[in-house]
Amino acid sequence: MSFVEYRDTIKDGDTAIVFLGHESMFPVKVQHGGKTQTKYGVIRHSTDLIGKRYGSKVTCSKGGWVFILHPTPELWTMNLPHRTQILYSTDISLITMMLELKPGSIVCESGTGSGSLSHAIIRTVAPTGHLYTVEFHQQRAEKAEEEFQEHKVEHLVTVKNQDVCKNGFGVSNVADAVFLDIPSPWEAIGHAKSALKIEGGRICSFSPCIEQVQRTCLAMEEHGFTEINTLESLLRVYNVRTVSLQIPDLGKAAEDNSGTGFDSSNQSNPESLYGILQQGTAQFKSGVPLKEMVGHTGYLTFATKSLF
Repeated sequence: MSFVEYRDTIKDGDTAIVFLGHESMFPVKVQHGGKTQTKYGVIRHSTDLIGKRYGSKVTCSKGGWVFILHPTPELWTMNLPHRTQILYSTDISLITMMLELKPGSIVCESGTGSGSLSHAIIRTVAPTGHLYTVEFHQQRAEKAEEEFQEHKVEHLVTVKNQDVCKNGFGVSNVADAVFLDIPSPWEAIGHAKSALKIEGGRICSFSPCIEQVQRTCLAMEEHGFTEINTLESLLRVYNVRTVSLQIPDLGKAAEDNSGTGFDSSNQSNPESLYGILQQGTAQFKSGVPLKEMVGHTGYLTFATKSLF
């Protein structure tokens, strides 16, 4: 099992996603003799998972059932253990596009955190690209490296435990793109410029506060970066619901036609039936926005390394 190479059947040692519903899923490491408890009962790894196809419907001990899904960066973002605040798919998709990432790209990242963005970058640059990710916190760096090995992507990523603001990324003039998610990104702009390839490259900095953005933009300008711009991505979700509306009573067409000699009591006249509309309700599908939505997550500042 790998997050970048897919296969049909579940094997011992795989990381799989137990899907109970769109708002309820979690990862599990498949092991011979292992058991996983769900609200629908126990899943026995040896008999219920190993050898079954990904996407299979598995019946639990209480008679309920779940689906077992192959892991992807998107599913991992929704289910990973949080060691830090993470980036979600809304920002990740914009980052990978604006940094112009593709298979074969070399990327430098700091900090690694919980590895949400890291997995998405690895899948994007595979099979010939590489990610150099730097994490200041030693335990988080070790845990991230362990997860990359479990997910069979360790050949695509190098994890370094160091302070990027003081020691940089450990590489020079090789990166196509640099991503910064640290408290003081302006202190790492010089190292980011050194890591980027000589003929140019893109940089992105994620910051929750506008004051951080201001200092980062000034540092980018001082180091010769061009095309500096800051974006904010907001996601608004709509629910499709069945809505019932009352049919309006439009009244009688000839309700006030006494001057024309029309006898409204004459029911044989078809015009007298025109306005007799039985009131009721009609149902139709409608898109309704959620009462609450995810607001500000952070500002994304992009820039390009100048060729001069």
